[in-house]
Amino acid sequence: MTDPQQLSDFLASEFPQSRCTLLSLGPRSATLKHAVTEADLRPGGTVSGPTLMALADVALYAAILGEIGIVPLAVTTSFSINFMRKPRADRDLIGECQLMKVGRSLAVGEVSLYSEGESEPVAHAVGTYAIPPQR
Repeated sequence: MTDPQQLSDFLASEFPQSRCTLLSLGPRSATLKHAVTEADLRPGGTVSGPTLMALADVALYAAILGEIGIVPLAVTTSFSINFMRKPRADRDLIGECQLMKVGRSLAVGEVSLYSEGESEPVAHAVGTYAIPPQR
């Protein structure tokens, strides 16, 4: 398993535009926080869909790299999201990822997204990543 600090450093270095931070890294899992700002909001005072999708994708990537090591060229091959309720504009987002399968060439996981402090998810995503062959 990848060291959480090593993964945090990698994400900060390779994705400096991201406001996602790693909260925890466990066996086949990762939890991240996205700091919501005015730039993430859409009309109607809610967090935009692209912001939710970005957090889900980063959480999935982090959980996978936590399992297989830092493999920068692992890439999203499939992604589906269900928006379930309005996220709070005044709260950060939490993404909790659980990997369902980690194989040699593909990894599949699901991510539940929450407004921080809320118990009901605002969205649920499922994604698949392609893992590059070892050289």
